[in-house]
Amino acid sequence: MSTIRRAAVLGSPIAHSLSPVLHRAAYAELGLDHWSYDRFEVDEAGLPGFVEGLDPSWAGLSLTMPLKRAVIPLLDEISGTAASVEAVNTVVLTEDGRRTGDNTDIPGMIAALRERGVAKVESAAILGAGATASSALAALAEICAGPVTAYVRSRERGDEMRGWGERLGVDVRIADWATAERSLSAPLVVATTPAGATDALARSVPRTPGVLFDVLYDPWPTDLVAAWSDRDGAVVGGLDLLVHQAAIQVEQMTRLPSAPLAAMRIAGEAALSSR
Repeated sequence: MSTIRRAAVLGSPIAHSLSPVLHRAAYAELGLDHWSYDRFEVDEAGLPGFVEGLDPSWAGLSLTMPLKRAVIPLLDEISGTAASVEAVNTVVLTEDGRRTGDNTDIPGMIAALRERGVAKVESAAILGAGATASSALAALAEICAGPVTAYVRSRERGDEMRGWGERLGVDVRIADWATAERSLSAPLVVATTPAGATDALARSVPRTPGVLFDVLYDPWPTDLVAAWSDRDGAVVGGLDLLVHQAAIQVEQMTRLPSAPLAAMRIAGEAALSSR
């Protein structure tokens, strides 16, 4: 009989998370009947107690907001990728009790773009300046040859994005959100904003748009995505990102070489369509 192995996603709020659907689909496809994956509502105050209470059956954790930075002091080590943006979304628990943190959002973004044929761009634009924007900058450090313009709502946010750019080796230029329609002419536009924030930009999509990467997956499509698609522009969505970053998590936690990406995507699409 195989030893029971556990994993879960933590965050607050967490009820909306698709991670259990994706990971469970992977386990089913891989024949890992002894693996389980759950979700737990955990905030920053409750995180230390939760982590300390994990027994040896636990293989790993997925983390969403607001825990990606709060978990770092609780870990034995973090990867260079996670350190580059000071955010951990994956914790792997080893048999000897060590806790290792990583960030799979960044390679997940790169993989999602490459899946759509985007391996290199000359320049890019980012809409927003939150935690996801810093991960997007780290991904662009790998694929963007030229400047990245960040469209932000405040000087403080702009300063933060410049700081991330300096750390990541990206030429970041700051523009006011009021001029965000200018972003739409970039070869690659990465929208990292909450639902509804880019709706007003839908009427400004150029006649021949480049690639739009919108990190949202619910609601989908956003107004901007719908307008982009109407102009035959290429679109990468939040589900693409979610599936790719989850696949990397599955590989790290199970120590198996290849997660079943197609099965995970089908499960995610089915879950979204039923909402």
